[in-house]
Amino acid sequence: MAVARSTADPIAALAGELVVLDGALATQLERRGADLRDPLWSAKCLLEQPEMIRAVHLEYFRAGAQVATTATYQASFEGFARRGIGHGAAAALMLRAVELAAEAREQYCSLAAPGASRPLIAASIGPYGAMLADGSEYRGHYALSDRELEAFHRARLELLAGSGADLVAFETIPCLREARILADLLARHPGTTAWLSFSCRDGERNCEGESIAQCAAALRDHPQISAVGINCTAPRHVAQLLRRMRDETGKPLIAYPNAGQNYDASSKRWVGAHAPFALQAAQWVRSGARLIGGCCGTSPEDIAALRAVLASERARG
Repeated sequence: MAVARSTADPIAALAGELVVLDGALATQLERRGADLRDPLWSAKCLLEQPEMIRAVHLEYFRAGAQVATTATYQASFEGFARRGIGHGAAAALMLRAVELAAEAREQYCSLAAPGASRPLIAASIGPYGAMLADGSEYRGHYALSDRELEAFHRARLELLAGSGADLVAFETIPCLREARILADLLARHPGTTAWLSFSCRDGERNCEGESIAQCAAALRDHPQISAVGINCTAPRHVAQLLRRMRDETGKPLIAYPNAGQNYDASSKRWVGAHAPFALQAAQWVRSGARLIGGCCGTSPEDIAALRAVLASERARG
């Protein structure tokens, strides 16, 4: 099916509204029985159980999510090639991920109340470290040149920029160098906008150790980066990070932390207790966030609770 795109800059069109994002795709796929112990992670389901991906997107829409992020975070031409999947077939799988989100959206809209807003689709582009499948997205310090890093991202961005998704989501970016390369590549696709969110180690720095305020300032003048912020970071750090970013940018801020657990790269699993996720969301709003959701470890139940918190914040004005 052809995927219809919304406005040229859907984030700008929201004009400062509080927007509910979705939660973890992989976590919910595993809850449904998918075995994601694989370098492709959630993209493995594109090969084996694509209908499950569609069902999870629909769950999040029903929970109140206004944006779906596609199952392409860990999908890449290099990653699929390791499984013996050629360039053309890999491209078809990544485009299918966008179609699955669109199909879930059409199903949701067909059942939604009259006047309900039409959700957006964000084509997920994870960092180079995600392809390595060794936890490098939480460390940075890549052992490759800027040219090599640009080459890794170029073809996938070109594909997903033309996929019909409403926007692109550059997610879990551990370092400013990679963020700048992605922003510069995006300029080659003038009809496409994106949000860009960093993974962070504490309340001041991204995972590579750079100032998050510096990161926000560096992206301030990239017009196609419509929002900047934080994802897959411990919830306890988010408010402080947002406050540091808001002083350096006029762009909308985005926050979708993980559930407060720690990532074990050897077992490729999140371990530890689930944080009281939605209860902290009001603080993120007051720290400047306008697009808020969840990352690894979160669920449709978390997004439903988050929706209620944001409704209360909207009512407060």
